[in-house]
Amino acid sequence: MEYVRLGTTGLEVSPICFGTWRFNKESGGVVETGREEAHELLDALEERGANFIDTANGYGGGESEKWIGEWLAERDREDYVVASKCFWSDVSRFQENLSRKNVRAEVEGSLEKLQTDYLDILYLHRFDDDTPIERTLRTVDDLVSEGKVHYVGISTCDAWKLTKGLWQADVNNYEAFTVTQPNYSAVHRDPVAEYLDVCADQDLAVCPYSPLAGGFLTGKYERVDGEVEAPDGSRGDLSEHFTDWYIDEERWAVLDEIRDVAEEVDATPAQVSLRWLMDHDRFTCVPIIGARTVEQLDENYDAIDVSLSDDQWERIDEAAEA
Repeated sequence: MEYVRLGTTGLEVSPICFGTWRFNKESGGVVETGREEAHELLDALEERGANFIDTANGYGGGESEKWIGEWLAERDREDYVVASKCFWSDVSRFQENLSRKNVRAEVEGSLEKLQTDYLDILYLHRFDDDTPIERTLRTVDDLVSEGKVHYVGISTCDAWKLTKGLWQADVNNYEAFTVTQPNYSAVHRDPVAEYLDVCADQDLAVCPYSPLAGGFLTGKYERVDGEVEAPDGSRGDLSEHFTDWYIDEERWAVLDEIRDVAEEVDATPAQVSLRWLMDHDRFTCVPIIGARTVEQLDENYDAIDVSLSDDQWERIDEAAEA
């Protein structure tokens, strides 16, 4: 597998990141991925030569990090780039915030569960409006100096808050954000447009979560008499909020264009959707995929071998505006 440079970090990562938020996650009372299935998926990742793994201290009530740690313990830690997160979880030992005490406690907890001495990337899972960002960044800067964190990122927040964090890091000479993790896909753009403008201007790497819009861009959903028809066991079937979150007429127009392009390049809609993200030229874009089965993981990673022409990329880009 050919790796890509993750923005200015210098890290060489697989073009697609494997997200583990499904590990021990319950949807409709069903655990999406158990421990055995999680290790099978990580084995399949290893067989492909992929090296980028994303988790968070709150995923699966902390089990995601534990299961990854068990798996990593039997391998060379240096072969993998592991990202985790603090804040916005239900496993904090103290208050739920980005105070010095809490950030340190959460990072130490992640290191223990992952059975590692360091995180390649630590994301602030959300922006804490009640804790001055400069105090959080000072704490994270100390963790970088101690070798417990290598690079700092942030997930979902407003563009102005991202800019504020970058400014505070600059004026205080703290370790700055170099990686971001927004909710971004071919059908979810407007809410993060300004955020991505900041990423492009500041040369920040972008690792979008939900790049397939909760499975909508796999093409497995259909419209029948004005209603969404979801396969049994899919998120659309298990979640009563799926339609509100992901589906409207504009999104169907984008999916229709993606389906047309997929037919032209002999690929699946999911693969085309992921390739569209990877082909961004304003910033490094490494989408984060989740998979319940090895077959799903293989299909998603096969997107690396898909090629889109400039015209095909632009058709998808412009479909939302039609």
